Amino acid sequence: MAKRIGVHLGTAGGASKAVERAQEIGANTFQIFSSSPRMWRAPKPDPKQCERMRTLRAELNVGPLVIHTSYLVNVCSQSEETRVKSIAAFRGEVERALALGAEYLVLHPGSWKGLTRDEGLKLAAQSIEKAIDGLPWQETSFSILIENTAGAECSLGGNFEQVAELVARLKAHAPVGVCLDTCHTHVSGYDIVTAEGYAETMNQVAATTGFDAVRVWHCNDAKAARGTKLDRHEHIGQGNIGVEPFRWLLNDSRFNHCAFIAETPVDEPGDEERNVRVLKSLVSAQS
Repeated sequence: MAKRIGVHLGTAGGASKAVERAQEIGANTFQIFSSSPRMWRAPKPDPKQCERMRTLRAELNVGPLVIHTSYLVNVCSQSEETRVKSIAAFRGEVERALALGAEYLVLHPGSWKGLTRDEGLKLAAQSIEKAIDGLPWQETSFSILIENTAGAECSLGGNFEQVAELVARLKAHAPVGVCLDTCHTHVSGYDIVTAEGYAETMNQVAATTGFDAVRVWHCNDAKAARGTKLDRHEHIGQGNIGVEPFRWLLNDSRFNHCAFIAETPVDEPGDEERNVRVLKSLVSAQS
Protein backbone atom coordinates (compact mmCIF):
# COMPACT_ATOMS: atom_id res chain seq x y z
CA MET A 1 0.00 0.00 0.00
CA ALA A 2 1.24 3.49 -0.85
CA LYS A 3 2.29 5.74 2.03
CA ARG A 4 -0.79 7.52 3.34
CA ILE A 5 -0.16 11.27 3.09
CA GLY A 6 -2.76 14.01 3.28
CA VAL A 7 -3.90 17.26 4.87
CA HIS A 8 -6.73 18.77 6.89
CA LEU A 9 -9.44 19.91 4.48
CA GLY A 10 -12.58 22.02 4.66
CA THR A 11 -16.04 20.60 4.01
CA ALA A 12 -17.74 23.45 2.17
CA GLY A 13 -20.44 22.00 -0.08
CA GLY A 14 -20.70 18.82 2.02
CA ALA A 15 -18.33 16.46 3.78
CA SER A 16 -17.92 14.24 0.71
CA LYS A 17 -16.43 17.16 -1.21
CA ALA A 18 -13.29 16.69 0.90
CA VAL A 19 -12.70 13.31 -0.76
CA GLU A 20 -12.72 14.90 -4.21
CA ARG A 21 -10.51 17.71 -2.96
CA ALA A 22 -8.04 15.22 -1.49
CA GLN A 23 -7.70 13.44 -4.82
CA GLU A 24 -7.30 16.73 -6.69
CA ILE A 25 -4.30 17.75 -4.58
CA GLY A 26 -2.63 14.33 -4.64
CA ALA A 27 -3.60 13.20 -1.13
CA ASN A 28 -4.74 9.67 -0.35
CA THR A 29 -5.87 10.39 3.22
CA PHE A 30 -7.33 13.47 4.91
CA GLN A 31 -8.73 15.02 8.05
CA ILE A 32 -11.85 17.13 8.54
CA PHE A 33 -14.02 18.66 11.24
CA SER A 34 -17.43 16.98 11.24
CA SER A 35 -19.03 20.28 12.33
CA SER A 36 -17.98 23.77 13.36
CA PRO A 37 -15.07 23.34 15.81
CA ARG A 38 -16.25 26.36 17.79
CA MET A 39 -19.88 25.44 18.44
CA TRP A 40 -21.26 23.08 21.08
CA ARG A 41 -24.25 21.88 19.10
CA ALA A 42 -23.99 20.32 15.67
CA PRO A 43 -26.55 19.03 13.18
CA LYS A 44 -26.65 15.34 12.34
CA PRO A 45 -24.80 14.53 9.12
CA ASP A 46 -26.82 14.24 5.93
CA PRO A 47 -27.31 10.50 5.19
CA LYS A 48 -26.72 11.20 1.48
CA GLN A 49 -23.39 12.84 2.31
CA CYS A 50 -22.43 9.88 4.49
CA GLU A 51 -23.23 7.42 1.71
CA ARG A 52 -21.39 9.51 -0.89
CA MET A 53 -18.38 9.82 1.44
CA ARG A 54 -18.13 6.05 1.75
CA THR A 55 -18.68 5.46 -1.97
CA LEU A 56 -16.11 8.03 -3.12
CA ARG A 57 -13.49 6.88 -0.64
CA ALA A 58 -13.87 3.29 -1.84
CA GLU A 59 -13.76 4.27 -5.51
CA LEU A 60 -10.75 6.56 -5.14
CA ASN A 61 -8.91 4.56 -2.45
CA VAL A 62 -8.75 7.54 -0.11
CA GLY A 63 -8.30 6.76 3.56
CA PRO A 64 -8.16 6.59 6.45
CA LEU A 65 -10.64 9.34 7.17
CA VAL A 66 -9.59 11.24 10.29
CA ILE A 67 -11.95 13.59 12.11
CA HIS A 68 -10.67 16.17 14.57
CA THR A 69 -12.80 16.86 17.64
CA SER A 70 -14.12 20.37 18.31
CA TYR A 71 -11.76 22.68 20.18
CA LEU A 72 -14.45 23.32 22.80
CA VAL A 73 -14.41 19.79 24.19
CA ASN A 74 -12.58 19.53 27.52
CA VAL A 75 -13.19 16.10 29.00
CA CYS A 76 -11.10 16.78 32.13
CA SER A 77 -12.49 20.21 33.03
CA GLN A 78 -12.87 21.04 36.74
CA SER A 79 -16.22 22.63 35.82
CA GLU A 80 -19.00 20.07 35.94
CA GLU A 81 -21.07 22.19 33.52
CA THR A 82 -18.25 22.26 30.96
CA ARG A 83 -17.59 18.56 31.45
CA VAL A 84 -21.25 17.64 30.92
CA LYS A 85 -21.35 19.73 27.74
CA SER A 86 -18.06 18.18 26.63
CA ILE A 87 -19.33 14.64 27.13
CA ALA A 88 -22.46 15.41 25.08
CA ALA A 89 -20.42 17.14 22.37
CA PHE A 90 -17.89 14.31 22.20
CA ARG A 91 -20.68 11.74 21.97
CA GLY A 92 -21.97 13.71 18.99
CA GLU A 93 -18.46 13.64 17.48
CA VAL A 94 -18.36 9.85 17.80
CA GLU A 95 -21.85 9.48 16.33
CA ARG A 96 -20.92 11.62 13.32
CA ALA A 97 -17.61 9.79 12.87
CA LEU A 98 -19.42 6.45 12.81
CA ALA A 99 -22.05 7.76 10.38
CA LEU A 100 -19.38 9.08 8.02
CA GLY A 101 -17.36 5.87 8.24
CA ALA A 102 -14.29 7.52 9.77
CA GLU A 103 -11.52 5.30 11.02
CA TYR A 104 -10.18 7.81 13.54
CA LEU A 105 -11.42 10.60 15.79
CA VAL A 106 -8.60 12.73 17.23
CA LEU A 107 -9.06 14.25 20.68
CA HIS A 108 -7.02 16.80 22.65
CA PRO A 109 -7.45 15.55 26.25
CA GLY A 110 -8.07 19.05 27.61
CA SER A 111 -7.01 21.17 30.59
CA TRP A 112 -7.07 20.04 34.21
CA LYS A 113 -6.58 23.57 35.61
CA GLY A 114 -7.81 23.70 39.21
CA LEU A 115 -7.24 19.97 39.71
CA THR A 116 -4.26 17.67 40.06
CA ARG A 117 -2.90 15.95 36.98
CA ASP A 118 -4.08 12.56 38.28
CA GLU A 119 -7.57 13.95 38.88
CA GLY A 120 -7.54 15.29 35.32
CA LEU A 121 -6.53 11.90 33.91
CA LYS A 122 -9.27 10.16 35.88
CA LEU A 123 -11.94 12.64 34.77
CA ALA A 124 -10.82 12.44 31.13
CA ALA A 125 -11.10 8.66 31.10
CA GLN A 126 -14.49 8.69 32.85
CA SER A 127 -15.85 11.36 30.49
CA ILE A 128 -14.76 9.47 27.36
CA GLU A 129 -16.27 6.24 28.69
CA LYS A 130 -19.58 8.02 29.35
CA ALA A 131 -19.56 9.63 25.91
CA ILE A 132 -19.26 6.34 24.01
CA ASP A 133 -21.49 4.25 26.27
CA GLY A 134 -24.01 2.33 24.19
CA LEU A 135 -22.69 3.44 20.79
CA PRO A 136 -22.10 0.70 18.16
CA TRP A 137 -18.36 1.22 17.72
CA GLN A 138 -17.61 -2.49 18.28
CA GLU A 139 -18.97 -3.30 14.83
CA THR A 140 -16.47 -1.01 13.08
CA SER A 141 -12.74 -0.32 12.71
CA PHE A 142 -13.19 3.03 14.46
CA SER A 143 -10.75 4.30 17.11
CA ILE A 144 -10.43 7.38 19.29
CA LEU A 145 -6.91 8.79 19.05
CA ILE A 146 -5.46 10.70 22.02
CA GLU A 147 -3.22 13.49 20.71
CA ASN A 148 -0.14 14.78 22.47
CA THR A 149 -0.34 18.52 23.19
CA ALA A 150 2.09 21.42 23.16
CA GLY A 151 2.70 21.18 26.90
CA ALA A 152 1.00 24.35 28.12
CA GLU A 153 0.48 24.52 31.88
CA CYS A 154 -2.33 22.19 33.05
CA SER A 155 -2.76 20.80 29.53
CA LEU A 156 -3.24 17.04 29.65
CA GLY A 157 -1.11 15.11 27.18
CA GLY A 158 1.89 17.45 27.17
CA ASN A 159 4.23 14.47 27.21
CA PHE A 160 4.13 10.90 25.92
CA GLU A 161 3.76 9.48 29.43
CA GLN A 162 0.45 11.28 29.98
CA VAL A 163 -0.88 10.14 26.60
CA ALA A 164 0.11 6.56 27.43
CA GLU A 165 -1.53 6.78 30.88
CA LEU A 166 -4.83 7.92 29.41
CA VAL A 167 -4.72 5.22 26.73
CA ALA A 168 -4.03 2.59 29.40
CA ARG A 169 -7.01 3.77 31.48
CA LEU A 170 -9.31 3.61 28.44
CA LYS A 171 -8.13 0.41 26.78
CA ALA A 172 -10.63 -1.87 28.49
CA HIS A 173 -13.57 0.42 27.78
CA ALA A 174 -12.98 2.16 24.45
CA PRO A 175 -11.35 1.71 21.03
CA VAL A 176 -8.28 3.85 21.58
CA GLY A 177 -4.94 4.71 20.00
CA VAL A 178 -2.56 7.63 19.64
CA CYS A 179 -2.05 10.63 17.35
CA LEU A 180 1.33 12.37 17.62
CA ASP A 181 1.89 15.90 16.35
CA THR A 182 5.38 16.97 15.24
CA CYS A 183 4.87 20.62 16.22
CA HIS A 184 3.48 19.67 19.63
CA THR A 185 6.31 17.19 20.15
CA HIS A 186 8.90 19.84 19.29
CA VAL A 187 7.51 22.74 21.33
CA SER A 188 6.78 20.53 24.35
CA GLY A 189 10.52 19.90 24.58
CA TYR A 190 11.35 16.73 22.66
CA ASP A 191 14.25 16.91 20.19
CA ILE A 192 13.27 15.63 16.75
CA VAL A 193 15.55 18.02 14.87
CA THR A 194 18.94 16.33 15.39
CA ALA A 195 19.57 12.71 14.38
CA GLU A 196 20.53 11.84 17.95
CA GLY A 197 17.50 13.65 19.36
CA TYR A 198 15.14 11.95 16.91
CA ALA A 199 16.49 8.54 17.93
CA GLU A 200 16.10 9.32 21.63
CA THR A 201 12.58 10.72 21.12
CA MET A 202 11.59 7.53 19.32
CA ASN A 203 13.00 5.57 22.27
CA GLN A 204 10.62 7.60 24.44
CA VAL A 205 7.70 6.69 22.14
CA ALA A 206 8.68 3.02 22.40
CA ALA A 207 8.84 3.20 26.19
CA THR A 208 5.46 4.94 26.60
CA THR A 209 2.75 4.60 23.96
CA GLY A 210 4.59 2.08 21.82
CA PHE A 211 4.80 2.33 18.03
CA ASP A 212 1.78 0.15 17.22
CA ALA A 213 -0.61 2.44 19.13
CA VAL A 214 0.37 5.44 16.98
CA ARG A 215 -2.05 5.51 14.05
CA VAL A 216 -1.72 9.11 12.81
CA TRP A 217 1.09 11.65 12.70
CA HIS A 218 0.08 15.29 12.36
CA CYS A 219 2.92 16.64 10.24
CA ASN A 220 3.39 20.30 11.09
CA ASP A 221 6.50 22.43 11.12
CA ALA A 222 6.75 24.85 14.06
CA LYS A 223 6.94 28.62 14.15
CA ALA A 224 8.28 28.47 17.73
CA ALA A 225 11.50 27.09 19.16
CA ARG A 226 11.80 23.75 20.96
CA GLY A 227 10.47 23.80 24.51
CA THR A 228 8.53 27.07 24.18
CA LYS A 229 5.13 25.30 24.45
CA LEU A 230 3.75 27.65 21.77
CA ASP A 231 1.45 25.79 19.39
CA ARG A 232 2.00 27.64 16.12
CA HIS A 233 2.07 25.53 12.96
CA GLU A 234 4.23 26.36 9.94
CA HIS A 235 4.57 25.03 6.38
CA ILE A 236 6.69 21.91 6.05
CA GLY A 237 10.38 22.84 5.94
CA GLN A 238 9.80 26.53 6.70
CA GLY A 239 9.88 26.44 10.50
CA ASN A 240 12.10 25.46 13.39
CA ILE A 241 11.82 21.75 12.66
CA GLY A 242 12.96 21.84 9.03
CA VAL A 243 12.67 19.24 6.28
CA GLU A 244 14.96 16.43 7.46
CA PRO A 245 12.94 15.29 10.51
CA PHE A 246 9.92 14.79 8.25
CA ARG A 247 12.08 12.69 5.92
CA TRP A 248 13.19 10.54 8.86
CA LEU A 249 9.62 10.17 10.09
CA LEU A 250 8.07 9.31 6.72
CA ASN A 251 10.73 6.66 6.08
CA ASP A 252 10.70 5.20 9.60
CA SER A 253 9.50 1.62 9.10
CA ARG A 254 8.10 1.57 12.66
CA PHE A 255 5.36 3.90 11.40
CA ASN A 256 4.56 2.15 8.11
CA HIS A 257 1.01 1.60 9.35
CA CYS A 258 0.40 5.31 10.02
CA ALA A 259 -1.32 8.10 8.13
CA PHE A 260 0.66 11.36 7.85
CA ILE A 261 -1.59 14.41 7.77
CA ALA A 262 -0.55 18.06 7.59
CA GLU A 263 -2.42 20.72 9.56
CA THR A 264 -0.37 23.51 8.04
CA PRO A 265 -1.57 27.09 7.43
CA VAL A 266 -3.48 28.07 4.31
CA ASP A 267 -1.93 31.47 3.64
CA GLU A 268 -2.34 31.36 -0.13
CA PRO A 269 -4.31 29.29 -2.64
CA GLY A 270 -2.48 26.03 -3.29
CA ASP A 271 -0.85 25.77 0.15
CA GLU A 272 -2.63 22.49 0.95
CA GLU A 273 -1.36 20.91 -2.25
CA ARG A 274 2.16 22.30 -1.76
CA ASN A 275 2.50 20.82 1.73
CA VAL A 276 1.21 17.43 0.56
CA ARG A 277 3.66 17.55 -2.35
CA VAL A 278 6.59 18.35 -0.04
CA LEU A 279 5.73 15.45 2.27
CA LYS A 280 5.36 13.04 -0.67
CA SER A 281 8.71 14.14 -2.07
CA LEU A 282 10.45 13.06 1.14
CA VAL A 283 9.40 9.39 0.86
CA SER A 284 12.22 7.20 -0.40
CA ALA A 285 11.60 4.58 -3.09
CA GLN A 286 12.37 1.81 -0.59
CA SER A 287 9.92 3.04 2.05
